[in-house]
Amino acid sequence: MIFAIPLAWMQLTHQKIRFAVALGGIVFIITLLFMQLGFQDALYKSATQVHNNLKGDLFLISSQYKALTSQQSFPRSRLYQALGFDGVDTVKFLYVQFAKFKNPETGQKYPIYVLGIDPAESAFNLTGVEKNLDTIKVANTVLFDSASRPEFGPIAKEFSKGKPMNVEIYSFNEQVGTKIKVGGLFALGPSFGVDGNLVVNYLTLLELFTDRKADKIDIGLLTLKPGADLQKVRANLTANLPKDVEVITREEFVALEKGYWANRTPIGFVFNLSVTMAFIIGTAIVYQILYT
Repeated sequence: MIFAIPLAWMQLTHQKIRFAVALGGIVFIITLLFMQLGFQDALYKSATQVHNNLKGDLFLISSQYKALTSQQSFPRSRLYQALGFDGVDTVKFLYVQFAKFKNPETGQKYPIYVLGIDPAESAFNLTGVEKNLDTIKVANTVLFDSASRPEFGPIAKEFSKGKPMNVEIYSFNEQVGTKIKVGGLFALGPSFGVDGNLVVNYLTLLELFTDRKADKIDIGLLTLKPGADLQKVRANLTANLPKDVEVITREEFVALEKGYWANRTPIGFVFNLSVTMAFIIGTAIVYQILYT
């Protein structure tokens, strides 16, 4: 067998030009398909960055929830009802709201995502947030996402140099902005629906957005006691909490967001179509290579 004639290889390389063309075509198809899959994965990964960095074992969301960027609030009292169930150790909440951020250099305003938390305990597994909790206890002080897109201005760069950064943000319903102070940085990053992020004390968020009510939160975070059975606790919560909320795991939370972007947005449709077309074109090219 050591000296066996490599018949298959000889057949492949007998017509060297044809072999090179066929090989190039197959490499092109594979590259095209994996590029499309990579773009699609980047969409899903960016859209679920908040979900993957939240602290919690289970999550409370509105029964009307569609996506994190589509505000669907529910009563904050549901969170404290959940705290009374066996297996639930602690609860935290998250307020989310879009605002307009004024670039201090150009004066242009851009949408930015504001995440309101209780600074008594971080809702995020982000080092920049964890170490700056005391900072945002001060009114009108925010943490700026250093990975935000550049249209917001050199906020992170100037702050890192020790320069005081005071900027303006606007509610979408108001023409007059509010002066805020950047008190620290964290890194989360933009997505297809969000260009940049701010983390603030929820009390600051409620002052900035006067139409928001304290008793309406957007996400509830439940941490279970050590040894608690996640599925049993979830089933108990689902069976006994009012039907205006749903109790889901992190995996389901992420899948829900991915499903929204894949099936209910134009960009998701484009990526799905691109992957399908790449597969169809690739199949056609391989067929032509094999049978001509």
